[in-house]
Amino acid sequence: MSYSKATLAKAAQIIEGRRNKAQRIQMARHIAVTEKIPVISRYEAQLSETGLSVVKAIGMGSDAKEYIEQLSQLNLSVQSKIRSILKEAGFPEDYLEVPYTCKKCNDTGYTGGFICECRKELLRELAKKELASVSTSDRCRFDNFSLEYYPQPVDSVLGVSPYKRMSEILEYCKCYAEDFDTESESLYMHGATGLGKTHLSLSIANIVAENGYRVIYDSAQNLLSSLEKEKFSYSGSNEREKEILDCDLLIIDDLGSEFSTQFTVAALYNIINTRINRSKPVIISTNLSETELEAKYTQRITSRIIGNYVSLLFLGKDIRQLKNK
Repeated sequence: MSYSKATLAKAAQIIEGRRNKAQRIQMARHIAVTEKIPVISRYEAQLSETGLSVVKAIGMGSDAKEYIEQLSQLNLSVQSKIRSILKEAGFPEDYLEVPYTCKKCNDTGYTGGFICECRKELLRELAKKELASVSTSDRCRFDNFSLEYYPQPVDSVLGVSPYKRMSEILEYCKCYAEDFDTESESLYMHGATGLGKTHLSLSIANIVAENGYRVIYDSAQNLLSSLEKEKFSYSGSNEREKEILDCDLLIIDDLGSEFSTQFTVAALYNIINTRINRSKPVIISTNLSETELEAKYTQRITSRIIGNYVSLLFLGKDIRQLKNK
């Protein structure tokens, strides 16, 4: 599962901040307590001596094990005395311990050579915030996608009920989100404007991000514009392009609404073709028909979408207009 460099750096910064804060709190507590109860300092000095003795005991050979066990028992006894003194003075018994946010990893983000659950959870939270910063993902969920705006009668042209079709699409999208992995199928969401394509694609994005996958969502206009700026900047960086090609799930919203240039068409082809070759899923939503899509771009782009993506044709009437009546 991949995350952007910015997200990884932010997570590392937050965890380091937690650790530093906990150590500052412990230091302040220690100063206050030892001033009030000086005897604790003497017991702590005894603990330090015990620790040094353990290090020296390593070279004692066969006698080391028994000696270290004796030192360990002494250490536990001294720690118990300190806790009793703290309790009698009205402090919690663990008051002098460093109050780490995560007791498993002591706010390092790693435990036993593996990523700690606290770091995984933090990365998921940051990824969701990143998603929300470029979309309305916090308001788009499966449980608030209403089917009541889709007509029940069978469409005379298509021969299917919009309500039934959208019920099936909703269920499919739920399953897709829950079962998502880096080799899931790509989705081609198409149909007239205002039928819920953005809502369902963001609902998928929320679940996928919560499950720890790296999701990039953006409008076609913003996505291709960012690539164009990067391409013609003086920095020589291709970080944005790399993120778009490498992320676990890429969602391109409202394809066809952007101003097309020779560069944007070439960039779109590269995104679609590269991710197909790498078996990396993409969700595309568009108001364009297949004919309009081919006219705006090229047959190479259209054929790759039609031939490799699961087609989800949205039916009904513009929900935004229905809500405003």
